[in-house]
Amino acid sequence: MTIHFIGAGPGAADLITVRGRDLIASCPVCLYAGSLVAPEILRWCPEGARIVDTAPLDLDAIVAECQAAQARGQDVARLHSGDLSVWSALAEQTRRLDALGIPYTVTPGVPAFAAAAALLRRELTVPGLAQSVVLTRTSGRASAMPERETLAAFAATGATLAVHLSIHVAERVAAELTPHYGPDCPVAVVFRATWPDERVVTARLATLARAVAEAGLERTALILVGPALAPGDFRESALYAADYDRRFRPTGAGRAP
Repeated sequence: MTIHFIGAGPGAADLITVRGRDLIASCPVCLYAGSLVAPEILRWCPEGARIVDTAPLDLDAIVAECQAAQARGQDVARLHSGDLSVWSALAEQTRRLDALGIPYTVTPGVPAFAAAAALLRRELTVPGLAQSVVLTRTSGRASAMPERETLAAFAATGATLAVHLSIHVAERVAAELTPHYGPDCPVAVVFRATWPDERVVTARLATLARAVAEAGLERTALILVGPALAPGDFRESALYAADYDRRFRPTGAGRAP
């Protein structure tokens, strides 16, 4: 048997990967994070599957479910929201599975920041403005931030920031970022992107805290910060320039008549 860790995407059921969907359909056991995974995704579970909401369970109880499935010789679909590469608790679960000799696979999913950018219809890496995206957060009860990983340190690079799990400290986020981006830097707060109740609040760093308070947002929202959110006049990249010689399009090829 195998535990299949699956990134279930940001919310909308049809944003799960085809591989993820097929794995769910093949597994007689499904463990899912009920507070964050869309219930519609569970319709792909096979008839009679054991479906367990892990939101109220601790790590020991989750691992016990995996061990019980192993004893029965049953594959498990382990669903997490977004993508498993960030803030998914994948590392602590797989460390337990490694110790127990239980095999597992990992299937990626659409991350929250990508869904938010799509909702905003924005590219987060705009030529001349930002060519990097930093995924970060502020310290919380579940996990503290390393001392060297501060918002100010990341902001000093000028990159586009995707600040997760920090909507409750929007005022502090604005205070730490303003010296580097300036008070007029564009900000977008995206609440539950791709869910039926998704919302977008746009602001400037100077008005971020007030905008969040007025919108009544307290959780499950992503803060995007950087000049790429409102690019205006910017230099086009050379990628599609007529005089840019590249392997698949020699200079001059594909030019309009």
